[in-house]
Amino acid sequence: MKAICWYGKNDVRVEQVPDPKILNRHDAIIKITSTAICGSDLHLYNGLMPTMEKGDILGHEFMGEVVEVGSDVENVRVGDRVVTSFPISCGKCFFCQADLFSLCENSNPNAWMAEKMLGHSTAGIYGYSHMLGGYAGG
Repeated sequence: MKAICWYGKNDVRVEQVPDPKILNRHDAIIKITSTAICGSDLHLYNGLMPTMEKGDILGHEFMGEVVEVGSDVENVRVGDRVVTSFPISCGKCFFCQADLFSLCENSNPNAWMAEKMLGHSTAGIYGYSHMLGGYAGG
């Protein structure tokens, strides 16, 4: 598949990358049909976001069609059209239960890094640095 990959300040490239795979029972794979660029992406492009690594796949605002789901996925089926939210959330922690999804306590494996750099931890975010989970974008 094609993706926009970050290689440094003012250096992003359209590249062929491996197709995603289901890694966890609660994963879903989306065939991206539309995506957007926002001001947050410009922070990455301008080299203002720490913890980016060469080859990171950008994109945190996207929509598309579900093409595969893990065995525990209940809310979407193959063929459904979906819009993603930029924060990744578990739906079960204190913050998610209070509808504060961008503060999810369980979706960012690098929360300590965000807390050290930002003064607080955040949820994981697609395509937006390793400090925010290191998840590939879409």
